[in-house]
Formats: sequence, structure tokens, C-alpha cells
Amino acid sequence: MAEDEVTPEQLAAIAAENEEPEPVNYKPPAQKSKNCPDFSSPEEPTRLNSCLLQDPTVPNVQVTRMSLLCETAPNPLILDLQGDLEAFKKNPFVLKEGVEYKIKISFKVNREIVSGLKYVQQTYRKGMRIDKSDYMVGSYGPRANEYDFLTTMEEAPKGVLARGNYEIKSKFTDDDKHDHLSWEWNLNIKKDWKD
Repeated sequence: MAEDEVTPEQLAAIAAENEEPEPVNYKPPAQKSKNCPDFSSPEEPTRLNSCLLQDPTVPNVQVTRMSLLCETAPNPLILDLQGDLEAFKKNPFVLKEGVEYKIKISFKVNREIVSGLKYVQQTYRKGMRIDKSDYMVGSYGPRANEYDFLTTMEEAPKGVLARGNYEIKSKFTDDDKHDHLSWEWNLNIKKDWKD
């Protein structure tokens, strides 16, 4: 059997194993706004870090990159989310079956406090959704440095039936249903890193 020949019944069984219960009713905190000082005033330069970007054309939340953190990976697995998002579908990450990894999302908050950030990931194989994960990221205020969010440890699927290509749809959103960034990427599970 070729490694990417999985029957619809087997995919349905994998999807059933990965079904997660409905998320708990999360009650977001009240929306807060951060009033920024007038930086032309000589008494305000010490508050510069707390309110950085006043340019309304720059998004309040900028998702800059996604990394797969795996201690045994021969090379860094990083997606620059400020470049061509379409290219990710053509250049899949290769992940050795059975390895443990975490996903790290790096992002900036520029002007206002954002509440209830969430990372949502849906995994598809041959057009059928086999997994969906929702990660509560939290609430963040503006600052000069990026924030990093780490998912819990995941284990790559293993075995002949698990090997092959997976299409993944990712979204970074918040309580107000603002889609800060959506992107698609591919993951290729192989027997070895360079198989």
C-alpha cells in the first residue's frame, strides 16, 4: 500500500479520535482602551513604550511568524507571516513521524489592548477535516517587543497510514471575531526527516 493511500473510512476513524468537546463558555473581560499620551509634550517621553503605534493604517494586532519547535529537527521550521502567504501551500514543512513539537506564534499589539486572542487550527487530509484545535492565547496590551504564544506539546502522527500530506488552516482571532490573520500551510509527515 502506498503511504498516501488512506481510505475514507480510515480518515473518518482518525477524525473521530481527534474530536474535541465543545469549548467551555468563556466570558471575555470588558473591552478596554488605552489612551495614548501626547508624545510632543516634554513630560511624556517615559510613557513611549506603553503606547507605540498611532498610525491607523497599521493593524492593531500583527501576526509576524509561526514556528514549529522540535528539538530533533535538523533545521528551523519557521513561516514568515509578513511575506507571501500563498507560498506556504507549495513548500510543506517536513516532520518526522512520532516526534514531539510545539507551535509558537509571534505577534505584536500596536495601539489598544486586545482581549481574548485565540489561535484556531484545522487539519485536513485529502479534503476531509480530521482535527480542530482552539488555543486561548489571552489578552495583551501594546508594547514595543513581540509577544510569543506556545501551544501545548503535540505528537506528530506515526505509522504507515499517518504518513503523507496534511493541509492546515490557521487563524488568529479574538473575542470580537476580528480575523487578525488567516493562513494555510502544509505539513508532510515522513518516516524520517529527509525520507
